[in-house]
Amino acid sequence: MQEITSTFRPDLFAGKRVLVSGASTGIGAAIARGFAVLGAEVVATGSSPHKLDAASADSANEGIRFEQLDVRDRAAVDAFVGALPSLDVLVNSAGIVKPDLEYEEEPYLEVIDVNLNGAMRLSMAAYPLLKASRGAIVNTASMLSFLADERVPAYGASKTGIMGLTRALAHRFGADGIRVNAIAPGYHKTDMTKDLWTHDEHGPTIARKAALKRWGTVDDLVGTVVFLASPASAFVTATTLPVDGGYVVSGW
Repeated sequence: MQEITSTFRPDLFAGKRVLVSGASTGIGAAIARGFAVLGAEVVATGSSPHKLDAASADSANEGIRFEQLDVRDRAAVDAFVGALPSLDVLVNSAGIVKPDLEYEEEPYLEVIDVNLNGAMRLSMAAYPLLKASRGAIVNTASMLSFLADERVPAYGASKTGIMGLTRALAHRFGADGIRVNAIAPGYHKTDMTKDLWTHDEHGPTIARKAALKRWGTVDDLVGTVVFLASPASAFVTATTLPVDGGYVVSGW
């Protein structure tokens, strides 16, 4: 993480408030830490009290405020965001996946509700604050925004939907100075992908397909999100940027 954050001005987000959903573990937690290192006041949300307690106790997360929030609950989202005195950056990172179960209606709808509808709820709730700060939204799409995986139809649909939502919100909010972009992670080593990267066959096969011949880490996503939220990308909006080591464009 230090190698990545040290490429930015250390006070880049000093005096700024950043909200990261789905940030008790994994990708969201890494992004929250990156903003905190760069001086931001970071509010990180998650749905699991156990994970939030563990994150709060982790010394690596010093200075980050962890709060419970169910992004499926519109009233809770509106109340939570409405209680913030200001907001400069919203990172929509909350997401779930239910392999092989998503052809059933209930799991399908739950995945869509968290991954896609949750991002919409938070973005709309944050709009007044982001309009005041002329801030930025960074959504989390996926390599499955571009590829098919028959085991996770809802996940793929939700992440493809994030691309469309990102474009629509960018145009809706653009006149107010709010930029809306997304990252599309590839295969990164997280708890969600552990069964793959620890597998003797699947792990190396996935690494070989990437142009950089390795799995990504959660820290590999931090610099891209920081860039998309910073003045360095002042004329970048409505874009989904793959951060996948070249996996999606591989020819095999």
